[in-house]
Amino acid sequence: MKKTTRTLLGATVAVLSVSAVALAQGDFPALSTLPPPPIPADNPMTPEKIALGGKLYWDGRLSGNGSMPCSACHLPDLGWGTGSPISFGYPGTQHWRNSQTVLNSAYYNKGFWEGNVTSLESQAPAAAGGAVAGNGDGSMMEMRLRFVPEYVAAFKEVFGTDWPHIVHAWDAIAAYERTIVTDATKVPFDRFLAGDEAALSDEARRGMELFNGKAGCISCHNGALASDERFYNTGVPTAPEFVEDPLYQITQRWEVYQKGVSEETYRTTGTDLGLYFKTKRPGDRGKFRTPSLRELRWTEPFMHNGVIPTLAEVVAFYNAGGGEGQTAGLQPLGLSDTEQVDLVAFLEALSMDEPLLLVEPELPETATWAEFDK
Repeated sequence: MKKTTRTLLGATVAVLSVSAVALAQGDFPALSTLPPPPIPADNPMTPEKIALGGKLYWDGRLSGNGSMPCSACHLPDLGWGTGSPISFGYPGTQHWRNSQTVLNSAYYNKGFWEGNVTSLESQAPAAAGGAVAGNGDGSMMEMRLRFVPEYVAAFKEVFGTDWPHIVHAWDAIAAYERTIVTDATKVPFDRFLAGDEAALSDEARRGMELFNGKAGCISCHNGALASDERFYNTGVPTAPEFVEDPLYQITQRWEVYQKGVSEETYRTTGTDLGLYFKTKRPGDRGKFRTPSLRELRWTEPFMHNGVIPTLAEVVAFYNAGGGEGQTAGLQPLGLSDTEQVDLVAFLEALSMDEPLLLVEPELPETATWAEFDK
């Protein structure tokens, strides 16, 4: 196959010049290597801020009961999620969605499955303070940090304040999370784009043509992130846990009520309404933001409720035209068994060769009042 070179996202990459790629080069942004993550002007990165954020990410002080840090639902050895279909909830509750991976969250401009936050800085307090997640009170969490001498010194060094301010804790965690990103040198697809012809297997190359052509995956999973960050109802079936365990329904309906739907909807809806919670538009029921396809090897199970356990089953789901009640306009793809295997091979090539694992930091001690008052 002939190669051609062009510039995407400020980087020169090699792409295949074949008819199957024409779709990507026309209506949709082609898949490309991730650039460095965007850094907001009001939260610049420094090594000291990243180190502080790394500790806070693992620190249960930033939760209601002191035992639900960010890492409780986003563990490195579980794909920076929980590894389970649905995330567990704060004690006494039960979450109703799959815990999204933190990997490459730095690139999203719509956080959570319904896109109701627009930055990592706003995602962190929403999770730490959410009643079904961290359930923490901001003033209480801030005072806990105030009684940790090491944190007092670190916040003063990083932010110039005499004591920790909770808003700066979220800034530090966001800075840390912007380091949890794909290393392109370890991703077969990115190495292939950089000119390594041997980086992709024959199966993965055929899968790439299917991705850009017959399978049409590129229509929603495009660009460097492999996500258009739009919202679709693809007919994902309800998770069986919702039928088997009343606590799922109790928490789900409480969440529905908190998000301001009508009483009729609150009383009668037993499924996740997705984007509708944000817009209250009937046509948005069951829509969820397109997830990135990067690092899929390490982040199963899949879909907003974790109901599909493997990539092969995800491909089969779309090959059948999606699920019952879908409104995304999906049609059966007509992929043969061999083509489905090839497509899975390409999807796996969008992940690093090994999972990204980071060591849990040692957390500082809380001071007694006598020590604190010196």
